[in-house]
Amino acid sequence: MQPTISIPRHWGYPRFALDQRTKDGIILGLYYYPNGTELAEQFGGGWRYALMPNKNSDELFHFQESQIQPLTPEELFHQITAEIDFYQQQINILNRQLTVLTEGATNG
Repeated sequence: MQPTISIPRHWGYPRFALDQRTKDGIILGLYYYPNGTELAEQFGGGWRYALMPNKNSDELFHFQESQIQPLTPEELFHQITAEIDFYQQQINILNRQLTVLTEGATNG
């Protein structure tokens, strides 16, 4: 069963999704300031997003929905292929370590 989040109809649907990559980072959270509330009066109503600049960051930044810029398909493609290349290198290193380990066990 897929996890489901219910959003009140009068809030409108968020433009961005959890774990979506953007120009400012990866979306880790979202929250809503309903119109007519103190928070909406101070900061503007609508959806807000918590973004982590990159997977190795310990920082979290908060943006209004209008401040977030999605990646172009080309930018997204390059980010994903770079991540695949990185993990492929890690897999190759681990495979070499396993080879050394198994050769040492058979020769030892």
